[in-house]
Amino acid sequence: MTAAGTTKIKPRERNALIQSLRSGVVPRTGQHLIQVGRASEVQALLGDIDRIGEGGTAARFVVGDYGSGKTFFLNLVRAVAAQRKLVTLHADLNPGRRLASSGGQARGLYTELMRNAGTQAKPEGALAGVVERFVTQAMEEAKKTDTSPSRVIKARLEDLQELVGGYDFAIVIEKYWRGYDTDDDALKANAVRWLRGEYSTKTEARADLGVRTIVDDDSFYDQLKLLARFVRLAGYKGLLICLDEMVNLYKIAHKGSREANYEQILRIVNDCHQGSAEGIGFLFGGTPDFLTDSRRGLHSYGALASRLTENRFATGGLVDYSGPVLRLDQLTPEDFHVLLENLRHVYASGDPARYLVPDEAIDAFMAHCRQQIGDAYFRTPRTTIKAFCDLLSLLEQHPDRDWREVLGHTAVQPEENPDLAPLDDDDDLVSV
Repeated sequence: MTAAGTTKIKPRERNALIQSLRSGVVPRTGQHLIQVGRASEVQALLGDIDRIGEGGTAARFVVGDYGSGKTFFLNLVRAVAAQRKLVTLHADLNPGRRLASSGGQARGLYTELMRNAGTQAKPEGALAGVVERFVTQAMEEAKKTDTSPSRVIKARLEDLQELVGGYDFAIVIEKYWRGYDTDDDALKANAVRWLRGEYSTKTEARADLGVRTIVDDDSFYDQLKLLARFVRLAGYKGLLICLDEMVNLYKIAHKGSREANYEQILRIVNDCHQGSAEGIGFLFGGTPDFLTDSRRGLHSYGALASRLTENRFATGGLVDYSGPVLRLDQLTPEDFHVLLENLRHVYASGDPARYLVPDEAIDAFMAHCRQQIGDAYFRTPRTTIKAFCDLLSLLEQHPDRDWREVLGHTAVQPEENPDLAPLDDDDDLVSV
């Protein structure tokens, strides 16, 4: 992938991108402006997106070292999926968000996913818009066929009732329509609240919406499958779910709790590989330990270990991009040079005449990083990117200073992986 060239960049996009990179966090927008390398990995996931859009399924495990760009890569793929008319969901796992639990952590993960629902038109908080699109399309169809919107909505939702939880899901969508039709904003808000998994008691949900169930720990995955079917009814092509920081499952001390989460992953993988779901895809982001550790990682769970075995013939430089595990290649020094060129281009708002440093400075910066932290500067690029942005920021504020002088005072520290902290060896801890 080449440098950004003469692409003009909007000030808002430039500032948001720079602010994220200087903070060491993954930008939510503008990833395409700095993305380099990994063309084969991107192409593989574009194939998954197309398959989901055709009603198929996908489940991939994106594996890379801490700081190698997994989250950036997942966000890039998510942005492309939205461009291709998929609805996207994303969330990071943490002790309060898990795939399986009995204390509300799975519902907490579901709620976070719904809060982060995105489409091309609205990258965040798009769930209500998806429901409204379904309703307005039903109204248009009713007008064309000279029938009532309520009848059209019931007919279109009929297929959902064959799925677990589909009956109440359909009722909630009808309640949203009633609120829409009668200008009852409270009823619409209650319907969206139920869809987001924000009801904590069935009694409250029944009083507000007349349904007997709520989204809870047990219905987490079934609800996602319902949503995948629904977004297709609303005119989108499918649903892509990105779950990052999967290493938090590896860190669960209680063996039973950890394996319950792995059992949920197995269920998802089986459904996606066997075609038991429709128009849904999962991307799981994690470090190598989360995958391969034989004592606590996915490979400690026999059924998952067999399903996630990588192609044994992929040796001698051969890489299989079609399997369930997608390992992110390290950036090459050449890739990294292009990345720094792109960062320089972003800082200049896309105007080469405003570049803060010449090509010579990029070469010198890379040599400076290699001297300080060795080849780690392009294997785990987050810290190095932050340092380069800091350098450009100082030069932007002090145009009278020479870049050579400022570079000499730029410190670059190697990335430290908190996942390597000692784990509790007690597998009999009580689950929390």
